[in-house]
Amino acid sequence: MTSNHTDCHYCQQSLCGRKYALREESAYCVTCYDSLFANPCEECKQPIECDSKDLAYKGRHWHEGCFKCAKCSRSLVEKPFAAKDELLLCTECYSDEYSSKCFHCQKTIMPGSRKMEFKGNSWHESCFICQYCRQPLGTKPLITKDNENYCVPCFEKQFAHHCYSCKKVITSGGVTYHDQPWHKECFVCAGCKTQLSGQRFISKDEYPYCVDCFSKLYAKKCAACKKPITALGGAKFISFEERQWHGECFNCAKCSVSLVGHGFITRQDDVLCHECGSA
Repeated sequence: MTSNHTDCHYCQQSLCGRKYALREESAYCVTCYDSLFANPCEECKQPIECDSKDLAYKGRHWHEGCFKCAKCSRSLVEKPFAAKDELLLCTECYSDEYSSKCFHCQKTIMPGSRKMEFKGNSWHESCFICQYCRQPLGTKPLITKDNENYCVPCFEKQFAHHCYSCKKVITSGGVTYHDQPWHKECFVCAGCKTQLSGQRFISKDEYPYCVDCFSKLYAKKCAACKKPITALGGAKFISFEERQWHGECFNCAKCSVSLVGHGFITRQDDVLCHECGSA
């Protein structure tokens, strides 16, 4: 610009008919202004003179011709770019080096585009879909099987087991009984309805019973102690003429010696060893 000021604020030389630059209302000749105030270019390290365009980013400065991608050297003037480790990169180079790859299509997820993340992997939003119905999953609940994602309704339709008792889907856990799946909370004693998961039970007519209910309903009574004989855990019992005894209860009625594996004599309702029976 042509000066209306008389002298350079720094060197005091006349500015009459010369170009000058203003800074804080003071006028400087071009030479003084550049030596005092010009920013050094990050690329070429030369001062960015007042008649050159100064491009700034986060406190750093470049000549217009030096503002280029650090990898491919294409100009970044008026183009989108990204910074990595203080280097400026065009979006293509940045994507090739640093952007996530879509778990589904293996293509780069470009900076600025929306991506979905799940279990440490990334997807394009358009690739993050239910494997069965092909609808976007977005932030909806989902279930993964064999590295494929499914919305809950499709997973239940395709893969989920249905409880033999209530017929509803078993989403986790469960119990298998007679080759049929059950919810843990549905697998109960047919008698008292107590949950049997993790408990001992006895099967009768394809229904499970807790030990107490089975004993009350079906177990034979010991002829000696009158308590149920369940035979749980392989416990031995003795049967004779429609009567049964616990192994530990099958003793001589007089001397109490065990008769298990030995001969015995019956007298009315009693069983006796040979010695007591012959006395």
